[in-house]
Amino acid sequence: MKSQLSSNDEDECQLSRQGYCWWRSAAKFDECARLKLDLPHIANLTPRLRVLKELERLALFAHEGLSELRYKLQMYRSGDFWVPTGGLKKEEMNIPPVITILLVGFSGSGKSSLVNLMYSVFGRSGLIPFAQTSSGSASKYTTMYLEEHNVMRSMQGGFCVYDSRGFNYGKIGDAHEELSSWMSDGIHHNQLCLRSGDDVLLEAYTETFGLRSSSNFVQRTVNIPMVVVNIAEVHEASKASDSKPLEATRELFHSRALRNCNENPILILTHGDLLTTEERIDIRLRLCEHLGISVTNGVYDIVCLTEYGFLAEESDPVTAYALAEAVYRALLISDRGHLPKKNLQDWTVFVLSGLMCFMGALFAFLADLCSKLGRRDRLNR
Repeated sequence: MKSQLSSNDEDECQLSRQGYCWWRSAAKFDECARLKLDLPHIANLTPRLRVLKELERLALFAHEGLSELRYKLQMYRSGDFWVPTGGLKKEEMNIPPVITILLVGFSGSGKSSLVNLMYSVFGRSGLIPFAQTSSGSASKYTTMYLEEHNVMRSMQGGFCVYDSRGFNYGKIGDAHEELSSWMSDGIHHNQLCLRSGDDVLLEAYTETFGLRSSSNFVQRTVNIPMVVVNIAEVHEASKASDSKPLEATRELFHSRALRNCNENPILILTHGDLLTTEERIDIRLRLCEHLGISVTNGVYDIVCLTEYGFLAEESDPVTAYALAEAVYRALLISDRGHLPKKNLQDWTVFVLSGLMCFMGALFAFLADLCSKLGRRDRLNR
């Protein structure tokens, strides 16, 4: 036990020296460190102290926990985290062959960079980027397709991650409409995302449309969304008294289309490394308060790229562990939300309900038609 504690202390010292524990330079961190000995009730802590303790938890489990979570994700098959409820057996549940995680967010939020980080952490791909990003020389690039990624790089992977085209802060209505379509109709690999005002992009992509887009790809039902937010952008806008990014993020996060279960979407905060320590914590607190959610539960601050433009992976075990836990949480939520398969009785009720609706509409039409004919006969007399 003593050797384990000394090992954890040694790991924490190493993390601090390498600068991965950025929050330890916060003004309230000394108070948070003293709380380790007292183990206070979490409800008595201020939101800022709760965030600091949550970040400390991630750092504590980062080294040993990452390998364990990575193994669990590698061995995961769809439905593995399902637990018996309602007296039904697993065979009676409608469990898809692959769980689908959809990344949504506004343009430049870091969705594609997050996909690349997943490949690096889970698939051990090193520094090879699999998803094209809008950084560097390709700053004008935007994802035009829904792209499916097997981030585990496994032939038998139990989940996939979809990268999507970023939304516009000023067109949140279009975002709701597109989200509704994805969540209700399903999505497939290389599905084209066309919007109003895409005339210029259409000319650039005309030659590749026919080659990439195909209806032969498997249509997947979205099981769990992740909302990706560029907190540096939200912070800078707030400093300039521009509340549009903050309000648009709230509307997106609470979109009715994303409410396919009782759980909130998982919130991923990116680009926090562009802010100071206090700014990074402050914007997290403000954003979570504005969204009406916990500052620690289901919220992850993830740096997708280092200051040198490389993927974090092994060089930042805290970020890698936070990413692995976020995906693990997404799979847990997904497997809790599976519905029973429809049996003969369900289909009978469905068909009869549809037939009754049709008959009701037909009789309403006939009644309206007879009423018009009756009025016309009276006028002719």
